[in-house]
Amino acid sequence: MSGIPGLRGAEHIGFTVPDLDQAERFFVEVIGCELIYSLGPFVREDDWMSEHLGVHPRTVMRELRFFRCKFGPNFEIFQYEAADGQAPQPKNSDIGGHHLAFYVDDFDAALAYLKSKNVEIMGEPTKSKSHSEGQTWVYFKSPWGMQFELVSFPNGKAYEATATTRLWHPAHPDK
Repeated sequence: MSGIPGLRGAEHIGFTVPDLDQAERFFVEVIGCELIYSLGPFVREDDWMSEHLGVHPRTVMRELRFFRCKFGPNFEIFQYEAADGQAPQPKNSDIGGHHLAFYVDDFDAALAYLKSKNVEIMGEPTKSKSHSEGQTWVYFKSPWGMQFELVSFPNGKAYEATATTRLWHPAHPDK
């Protein structure tokens, strides 16, 4: 057996935003997550921030908030005051680039909902091919420019017909 002993899966995803109040409104009012708790600020005069988090030692973590979002990993969302400045939001093609994907049961209803909330939708929905055939997806952006994906494949994906192990699925977490 290889891997981390006792691994169960992803417990949370952490990321930094420029305005934590704006992020909370987006995650609670638009996405539908629930705020669980907040911590901070954290200010250190030693090298703890550098040693433990890989940031400038005088960086201040203004606050972090934990959110639960239905049946996926929790979100730990930070707002920092970086002592050495902050880089812009990375593109998907940049090292460290990323997006968060939200699975929905009814793609068309979810897309219409996002549009009704004036969320920026990136292009038209895409019907996947090859191993992902059966999946429909589209990217959308938060007010601060972070990329998200709306995805659905209620009848599964093509690869599942011959797979011995399937990707984890939020609608069927025990399979």
